[in-house]
Amino acid sequence: MYVLDTDHISLLDRGGTEGQHIRARLAQVPPDDVTASIVSYEEQIRGWMSVIAQARTAERQVPFYREMERLLRFYCITPLLPFDEKAAVEFERLRQARIRIGVMDLKIAAIARANNATLLSRNLADFGRVPGLHVEDWTR
Repeated sequence: MYVLDTDHISLLDRGGTEGQHIRARLAQVPPDDVTASIVSYEEQIRGWMSVIAQARTAERQVPFYREMERLLRFYCITPLLPFDEKAAVEFERLRQARIRIGVMDLKIAAIARANNATLLSRNLADFGRVPGLHVEDWTR
């Protein structure tokens, strides 16, 4: 099973060369083997909510709401891995091991580890600090 990190989801959305590389690799695996995490959903929704809040007029908010709706549609068709009890236990274990990466990344790593999944991310430096986490960068 593969878990798309937030950066890979964003790159897929934007297209471009890196997004095309990810798409080509995804075409080689069964669609049921590709998931995202609820934490990536949280990160992206928080981002769009911030952008919407900064747009001072309703008129300026319209295109950002469209983008947030497009994001919601992606998550409606993409299987999500939860931050459940098993992931929470893994997260606490990683925190106690003093893995020095951001909290959201640590939660995503915990979800991937709890599900014995390979995380797809460009952030090999941070995720590489997590013992036993399988992480690959499909942008190349």
